[in-house]
Amino acid sequence: MDVSTMMGMLGNGFVATLQIFFLTLLGALPLGLLIAFLRMNTKGFHLRGVKIRPISLITQLYISIMRGTPLMLQLFVIYFAPYYVFGQQLTENSRFTATIVAFILNYAAYFAEIYRSGIQSIPRGQYEAAQVLGYSRAQTFVRIILPQVVKRILPPMTNEIITLVKDTSLAFAIGFVEMFTVAKSIVASQRTMAAFIAAGVMYYVFNLLVAFVMNHIEKKMNYYHD
Repeated sequence: MDVSTMMGMLGNGFVATLQIFFLTLLGALPLGLLIAFLRMNTKGFHLRGVKIRPISLITQLYISIMRGTPLMLQLFVIYFAPYYVFGQQLTENSRFTATIVAFILNYAAYFAEIYRSGIQSIPRGQYEAAQVLGYSRAQTFVRIILPQVVKRILPPMTNEIITLVKDTSLAFAIGFVEMFTVAKSIVASQRTMAAFIAAGVMYYVFNLLVAFVMNHIEKKMNYYHD
């Protein structure tokens, strides 16, 4: 196999890797924020006159399970559950769907804890000052709290996003064809390590790009002083 053919195959696999990466961020970032709010709601809330208290405990359990079990195991469970639990036949699309769902649920748990730590690091006095100035709770969060939270959580968020780039390779476990799967098949058929080396370089370059973008955003946020 010549180099151009190998790189073309890896390029096609890299497109699938990018799909996992961007769709995971698209789903996990907002879901993680929602989970963080539920996690911090220790007082419960009223639903049609009924006070619901265990929301925080349920979200804590969810976060604990997602962070305490391997992502590869979660991929297997989500992929095979429709067949073993509901008797549904698995299709080619099942691999893609299971991959995206598993990644979103897993990373939302990590993002939720990062959001929570950032929100709870803001002094209570800022909320009280905003209330005195006539800000609503929503205005206080969006205009005062959120910009500070974003600045504080950028370093741990960067670490998780870089980890996500590497974790996309775990999709091979359920047969989803992304870059690592393609590299593995090339190595097995051609008996050469060249595909692994090329894939490693592509992962590394992409992570350099991610780190550069996140560092640029962090510098842009420097006008918010603690």
